[in-house]
Amino acid sequence: MVLGPEWQLKVAENLLLEDEQKEEKLFQHKMVKLNSLKKSDHFKHVLKGKKVNSEYFSIFAKKNFLNSNKEKMNISFVMKKKIGKAVKRNKIKRKLKAIVLKIIKIKGAINMNYTYIVFGKEKSFAENHNKLFDVMVSSFKKIS
Repeated sequence: MVLGPEWQLKVAENLLLEDEQKEEKLFQHKMVKLNSLKKSDHFKHVLKGKKVNSEYFSIFAKKNFLNSNKEKMNISFVMKKKIGKAVKRNKIKRKLKAIVLKIIKIKGAINMNYTYIVFGKEKSFAENHNKLFDVMVSSFKKIS
């Protein structure tokens, strides 16, 4: 049975796609778990470290002082009550957390040897996800 040139191209494209998907599976990162800080002493210690401000959030960072492995990242998301009701504050936290999880997948974008605190600001509620992503990537690069 002889296939026409159009069908041969489609078969070749499908084979290439299957090969690319196999390679992606080999290089997929393990899921990094985000641990939040629990004790006020830990928060105070991190707040004395490096600081990066933007109009959407502020990031504080300090070299890891807690015992942790590479599959866990110490990061806390904090919102002031002044920003709004719980629904609004939680939406901003979820947005920022999703962006951090996305950034972790980019190799070298976040230094895992730091403990972070991210203070969300009210402007991040209405801002586009892609804009926040770009600003956060550049902020994490400034820290490391």
